[in-house]
Amino acid sequence: MRTTRCTPARTVLTTALALTTAGSLFLTTPAGAAGPEPVTRQGAAVDERPASVPESPARQALTAPVTDLTGTSRGYPREQHLTPDPVNPDDRSVKLGLIPYHGIAGKLNSLQRLGDRVSVEVAGRSAGGHRLYLVTVTAPESARETRAQDRMRRLIEDAPASAAQDPALKASYKTPVFLNGNIHGNEWEGTDAALRLIERLATAKDARTGELLARSRLYFNVTANPDGRIAGTRANSGGFDLNRDFVTASQPETRAMRQIMLDKQPAVLLDTHGYVNGTLIEPTTPPHGENYEYDLFLKHTYANALGMESAVNGLGYTAQRDGVRPAQIPFRDQEEGWDDWPPVFTPQYAAYHGAVAAHTVEIPLQVNNNAYNTLPVEELRRRSAINVEVAGAALDATLEYVRTRRAALIADQIEVFRRGSAGAAQVPVSERTVPGVPGIGPEDVYTTTFPRAYVIPAGRGQRSATAAARLVDHLIANDIRVERARHPVRLGGTSYPAGSYVVDMRQPRRGLANALLADGRDISARVSAMYDISGWSLGRLWGTTVTPVASPISTAGLRPVDGAAPVAEVPRRGDLALRLDDPREVAALNELLRQGVAVRQGRDGGVVVVPGAAREKARQAARTHDVVFRTARERGSGVLRPVRVAAAVTSGELFALREMGFEVTPVSTAVLNAGFDWSGVQVLFASAGLDHARLTPAARSALDGFLAGHGLVGRGAAGAALSAAAGALDVTAVEGSEDANGVVRLVGSGPLAAGSASYGFVYAPVWFTDLGPGVRVERSYGTGAPLVSGHWQAGEDGGGGPSAAAGRAAVVSGPDAVLFGTEPLFRAHPKGEFAQVGRALFAMAGR
Repeated sequence: MRTTRCTPARTVLTTALALTTAGSLFLTTPAGAAGPEPVTRQGAAVDERPASVPESPARQALTAPVTDLTGTSRGYPREQHLTPDPVNPDDRSVKLGLIPYHGIAGKLNSLQRLGDRVSVEVAGRSAGGHRLYLVTVTAPESARETRAQDRMRRLIEDAPASAAQDPALKASYKTPVFLNGNIHGNEWEGTDAALRLIERLATAKDARTGELLARSRLYFNVTANPDGRIAGTRANSGGFDLNRDFVTASQPETRAMRQIMLDKQPAVLLDTHGYVNGTLIEPTTPPHGENYEYDLFLKHTYANALGMESAVNGLGYTAQRDGVRPAQIPFRDQEEGWDDWPPVFTPQYAAYHGAVAAHTVEIPLQVNNNAYNTLPVEELRRRSAINVEVAGAALDATLEYVRTRRAALIADQIEVFRRGSAGAAQVPVSERTVPGVPGIGPEDVYTTTFPRAYVIPAGRGQRSATAAARLVDHLIANDIRVERARHPVRLGGTSYPAGSYVVDMRQPRRGLANALLADGRDISARVSAMYDISGWSLGRLWGTTVTPVASPISTAGLRPVDGAAPVAEVPRRGDLALRLDDPREVAALNELLRQGVAVRQGRDGGVVVVPGAAREKARQAARTHDVVFRTARERGSGVLRPVRVAAAVTSGELFALREMGFEVTPVSTAVLNAGFDWSGVQVLFASAGLDHARLTPAARSALDGFLAGHGLVGRGAAGAALSAAAGALDVTAVEGSEDANGVVRLVGSGPLAAGSASYGFVYAPVWFTDLGPGVRVERSYGTGAPLVSGHWQAGEDGGGGPSAAAGRAAVVSGPDAVLFGTEPLFRAHPKGEFAQVGRALFAMAGR
């Protein structure tokens, strides 16, 4: 228990903004030259880049009209009739007495007919193909008024110092509020509470509602995870926890939420979850994200939490009669373990887009998992009804906070962007800087030093042009401003070639830029427990060379870009060499193999050789995957074949394997016990869900027979255990702390890891000792302190910590198996490590 805590616009922009929308920059070859042939990018395979990347608000012409999904300039309401979904009696919401997904479209149609305050748009589709509904509730606006609101929103981002002084903005800008429901599919009730609230707001005649809607826009993402709502699963149909995906944005639902935040720029966000009894209302325990303007964030988040607590407790439910305990606020009531350190969660990610009050709210009474399957229907429905009321009370209290604190919310959102644009220092939290929040102590102070810029160099200083292009596109998709050098530039005392990218950290979203690109911090000594991951650096994990610049820079010769220039190249003559350092390169190889191209293995395990006769197919692969082919210096040996992988893996690993273009068949203990046809499978990748000891004798015999003639790629403790049971690799696997995770230094480069980045990711790290004959070390943990950023402590016995792993083998290989002690495919995130797995699969498939 934390004993130190106590309860307690203007429509026309007048500023000069010189924003240039730059088109794509293409590589050129002089006429008649025999050098590499540039290939225009046509698209990217399984990538965060959508087919058509929406232009970021920062790059739009400031006078551009607001358009709806049909391209017509419109105000509000924006009504449309939604085609009903087929009735699905198996929707898991039905048992709880909640609205099934197939009932939402009809409900929204009826809500739109109640008046002129409710608008419905389709914000995207889920991984399973279901519509994602964005409902806007506000007082009616003409198209002209809507354009004025959009200009004021852009003024706040693009010229915050001017926005802070704009009397029209202060008088008439509507506070954007984002209410997100059901991101975890089996935490249902936020959707029903939102629909109930929308219905009330649609027809309410009281003065408070009128004032709220005249001065706010309320955006409801009614169900962020329809796949999970229907199936009763936390994850979407791709198996992803969407509330862990905001750094990577691998899933369409996450990208839709991201786009809502970019387009609407919410000052307030509420994300409804379950189930914690009593109702848990953020702000959180330490550690707090070091890249936030946390003084502004904590001020509003704590004050709004108090209002929600009062509203929830005011419902009158008791522990004795109803099983509902009083609400709790982790910042005040807990020591640690419920932190806001990583930006993978919706509210924490929203803070980097200007949300100064953003909350996870965990409603109280469990109705999912074992409770769903064991409790009587009557009890489940009683609990769900209470949960809907609790979620509704939190929503109501938040809207009252928005109504009464509008001016302060907008002023502090402007200040977030002003600090970023001006390069102003962060303000450490204290009871002086955040008045009204009691119990602030040194344990709450987390700040950072922002570099002046980051450079993503071009040319020989860049490890991977393909990875660099992906990273640039990802930054821009997050509305981080990126510029490109038109000529060679000198920054921070170092010269960079033309084509290098620069992320100037004097920009509105500097906090997000730094959160994504910086190394992060080793916080192992500051807290004993973390809620989720503690390190995630794109600068270290995405396979790109990224260099921070501390000293002042000149922006002369830099041009804003809306996307990375294509890097695809194919030499005009000779055989072609393709390095396998990036998942897109592995995907290009797999595409060529599916087309029957006789690709050969190079002497370097990281290079393959494509015959010149397949040049046109190589051009197409280069366009599709944006990869670079070079002139081959060897003929290579051993023709590669398409690889079919049997995979007992996590959902993130399955996604990453398919992103690399492998044909994958998921397997598990149950699948093998039911009888699995191993014919046509070339390699097994195992990391989860396959227990050799629990296989039936027939299944075990079939697996052992397969491994006697085929290779194994294993990851983590489960992969190492399977290898030991099958006698595949003579090593001892040592498990580190189970909850340790973060970015680590890796050294050494065996043939399967040649050219790999010097960093990796671990979660429950494993290392290997007692290496037998024929075992080769591919990568080792760095000596000294291998952890770069994250949280990794030794156990109570002193073992399992980073010092025990230092210098030990992290990736090992032999004739029959490759074992990873790192997490190279974790949640489809550390893309710079993907290709190591791809190389390992090809090596083991060819044995």
